[in-house]
Amino acid sequence: MSNATNLRDRAPFFTQIRRDIHRHPELGLDTPVTAERVAGLLQDWGYEVHRGIGGHGVVGVLRKGTGAKTLGIRADMDALPIHERNGLPWASQRDGLMHACGHDGHTATLLAAAEHVALNVDFNGTLNLIFQPDEEGLMGAKAMIEDGLFQRFPCESVFAFHNLPGVEVGKAVVQLGGTAASSERVRITITGKGGHGAMPSLTIDPIPAAASMVMALQTIVARNLSVDEPAVVTIGQLHAGTASNIIPQTAWLELGVRTLDAMTRDRVEQRIKEIVAGQAAAFNVEVKVEYTLLTPVLVNTPHETAQMRAAACEALGEENVLERMPVKALGSEDFAWMLDQVPGCYFLLGNGTGTFNGCSPHNDHYDFNDDAIPLGAECWTRLVQNVLA
Repeated sequence: MSNATNLRDRAPFFTQIRRDIHRHPELGLDTPVTAERVAGLLQDWGYEVHRGIGGHGVVGVLRKGTGAKTLGIRADMDALPIHERNGLPWASQRDGLMHACGHDGHTATLLAAAEHVALNVDFNGTLNLIFQPDEEGLMGAKAMIEDGLFQRFPCESVFAFHNLPGVEVGKAVVQLGGTAASSERVRITITGKGGHGAMPSLTIDPIPAAASMVMALQTIVARNLSVDEPAVVTIGQLHAGTASNIIPQTAWLELGVRTLDAMTRDRVEQRIKEIVAGQAAAFNVEVKVEYTLLTPVLVNTPHETAQMRAAACEALGEENVLERMPVKALGSEDFAWMLDQVPGCYFLLGNGTGTFNGCSPHNDHYDFNDDAIPLGAECWTRLVQNVLA
């Protein structure tokens, strides 16, 4: 029996697992029920199971033959704080929580591959299946790494995928180089001298300084970067004051910054700091800039990208595997921290174009497309066969 036939035959079982995970979403690092469900299935199929890595992370280890090669494949398990509104029979039973990004499908797809590989595929080496919490908070990958993930479970390469709404099921994108954006949080605190609104000459007002900074920061992407350097600088928060007749002592801005290239990231950081310093001097205020890197640029390495593309072409057909994203996007993914440690590749798998499958992730009508489960599982199966041949 071929990989594809077997995986299609087992698809209803994993569809039910996916929908059950969807009914019971868990948030952030706190994914005990999902993690235990994953661990139990892996044990049933003969994996050596390790729980509690970086919180509720799970690693299933399968060794076959005597080969020294090692391979890691990761799936994320967490949901989002969104109230589901699509009316589907398997909709979330936890108010205010929803699998609105497809991590239920990513987990079910890797489980489908895990069963098939354990029972039907010969290879020569060690396969490490990594089930990670808190991708959405961009904390889960770091938590597992800091808990010794790659020291305890060495991987010569590591791979992951994400569903891609708006692209038909059966197509994939395997892109070399920068594939998901860095994500940084920047907090700018502006300190002046508070006082009575009727006596502004006795104060140093931080609000005009904040307003001017908002406008000046918008010029970074438009005037300091070339047109082929994707970047976003978003001022998501501006806070100041308590009453109309009080000039406050402080104001603060919080920015989200995303880039697809390390050099662009450095240039944006430099310009933010230069603009803020210049505005501070102009308005006679003091400023403090706090820059927090949430995740670096996710970079697919050449050899591993070629391996993933070959596996996807075998599973889906060469004509269905694209080398570039149809539309550039600046979403972030904390799998970048794993690729910062180990070479690998992160690819995208079509989720369809319908009402639920084609709408944006993080939308309260979104749903993972179950038809993608056997296709993604075959991509993983082909990869295991090729890498650990």
